[in-house]
Amino acid sequence: MLIDHPPEGRTEIVSPMRGNKVSQAAKCIVIMVKIGKKITKYVLGVVPGDARIDLNAIKELFHGTYISFATPEIAERLAGSVAGTILPFSFNPEMELIVDPELLKNDEIYFNAARLDRSMALKTSDYTTLAKPRLEHIAKDSEPIP
Repeated sequence: MLIDHPPEGRTEIVSPMRGNKVSQAAKCIVIMVKIGKKITKYVLGVVPGDARIDLNAIKELFHGTYISFATPEIAERLAGSVAGTILPFSFNPEMELIVDPELLKNDEIYFNAARLDRSMALKTSDYTTLAKPRLEHIAKDSEPIP
């Protein structure tokens, strides 16, 4: 199902606009992992909208020596869309898709549909069939806002 809404890429703001719980939103972040001095891998980490990416968990998965968020230019090139609109799918062999299983506890997931003013709701079972993600615990709870 497609949902039109005012342009917005921040999960906590767009979720109420489209009528979903923040935990149903697929927050998508491109991460760079260095393995030694010669190997660089890119990961598309997908976590529930009310969580944060656990960079150390991803670093451990790859036995990385350094980890950081990818630059916006690299993230947009690998994802094929601008930051805030990245889909929870990887269509680029240079970027591995890893999804936290906590997101998949929902019957449906919500995400921006490669643009800031349109989102998509997708049955979780359809998403896992289409995306075939690697499932790993890569989320940590967000810290409460004081």
